[in-house]
Parts: sequence; structure tokens; C-alpha cells
Amino acid sequence: MELIDIGANLTHDSFAADCDEVIHHAAQAGVVQMMITGADESGSVAAAQLAQRHQGRLFGTAGMHPHHAADYSSDVDSVFRELVKLDWVKAVGECGLDYFRDISPRPVQRKAFERQLEIAVDTQLPVFLHQRDAHEDFYAILKEFRPQLKDAVVHCFTGTGDEMRAYLDLDCHIGITGWICDERRGYHLKPLVEAIPAGRLMIETDAPYLKPRNLRPKVKSHRNEPRWLPWILGTIAACRSERPDRLAEHTTATARRFFDLPSELPEWQLEIASTAQSEIAADS
Repeated sequence: MELIDIGANLTHDSFAADCDEVIHHAAQAGVVQMMITGADESGSVAAAQLAQRHQGRLFGTAGMHPHHAADYSSDVDSVFRELVKLDWVKAVGECGLDYFRDISPRPVQRKAFERQLEIAVDTQLPVFLHQRDAHEDFYAILKEFRPQLKDAVVHCFTGTGDEMRAYLDLDCHIGITGWICDERRGYHLKPLVEAIPAGRLMIETDAPYLKPRNLRPKVKSHRNEPRWLPWILGTIAACRSERPDRLAEHTTATARRFFDLPSELPEWQLEIASTAQSEIAADS
């Protein structure tokens, strides 16, 4: 199976010492391509640099998480507009609203969100969205801009059925993470994912966050990694009464179409996949 992780924070400090090894382990697990999330100015630059070093395998987003919205300025806006000109930067974001902690004031969040949506409109790149405890304002802003946007995915969706249907009605995509693997917080998502049409559903780890709690055998580290994406896939497949290989096929096709990713993999990626398959055959 070929999988695409549409949201991995590989520029996070927790990956500083072993990022190449993490990428290799992901490839061995069948994660053939990844979107590296930009959550602020420096993180977006770092995501673009990482994607440049792994062209064809990694791709970046450029944007400002609402937690950092107070740092948004004309200079930052200009940096993002330059980054999205790069061939390996494929989306605007992570952007949106987060009223859970209000780390940045709400009016400032809304303004930063609107400015990034303007970049997405101007460039006709898809937008990678974040929303937590801010559905009403988030939906109102998104609805205003949606006719001008090429595409939009509500990343790491953890909301209600009504919220999900509202985003689908706006022709948005839905990204599901390991939150659905959490029996304490994500149980409500299990019946909801069945209603996401094929062609609108994508999967992600949001690494290093949200490590699946149903990993077996259990892993001591709290750090999530892209190599655990198959566990998320399996959980979603069970909830949808769908074969994992079929779910992998259409979520991967959706991600490639949404982010305009190449289907031709680098030669070294094919070599890793071939080696991994040989190891699996030897163990069976």
C-alpha cells in the first residue's frame, strides 16, 4: 500500500537529531510522500528547506498557526508569498482559528486567517486549515472565501457531525489523525468517518503529536511518527467497514490530486519499498 501523510511536523525540535531516520522508517512503512506543515515563519522556511532536500518525497506548506497569529505582519506575509512560489511548497497554511487557548487574541487570529486565505486565493493553491473551538467564526470566514479558493482541507478534524457536514457542504476535504485511535477523546469520530465520501477523506499523523493509543506492541516514546500512519488507516478502515488497501488507494489518490503531487516516486523510494517487501516476505 502507498500512503500519504498530509500533515507531519518534521521540523519540530523532537526530530532534530534523527529526522532522516524518521523519514526512512516512514518509507519502510509504506508512507511514500509527506506534507511537512509550516506553522509559523521560521517553521515554514524550514519545511520548504526540508522538502527541497527530499524532492518528490516531501513537500511543504507555508503559513501561520492561529497560536502565532500575533506575529503576523506584512513582512511575514511577503515571506509566505515567496515560499509558495517554490515548486515543492504545495499549500497555504496551517491557518485558521483556535479559541481553545486563545494564545493570540481572537480578532488578531481572524485577521491573520483572512490574510492567508487571500494568499491562497491569489496563488490558487489549496489551503491547509486548523479549527478548534471556533467553528462559528471559522465557518463564517471560510464560507466568504470558499468560492474563490481552489481547495481546502480541514486538517486534524475533531469536531461534531454538524461541523463536519458544514465543511463538506462547502466542498472541503477532511483530514483525520490518530485522534480517532484515542478511546478517551476520539470515540465520537468513529461513526462520523463513515459519512466522509471517498475523494474528500485524507489521513495524517500530525507528528510528533497525537500518537495512536492503539499501537501494538506499545511504544514507550510519546513522540508520534509518520511510520504509524498505517495504524490510523486501519482504525479508519474498520470504522468505515472498508478494506485497508481500498482506503489507502482512494485517500492516496485524493491527496495527490489535492496537493498536485507527482505519482512517480524517486528511485531510492522504490528501493526502500522493495527492500521492505522482501523483509516482510522473509518473516512470513
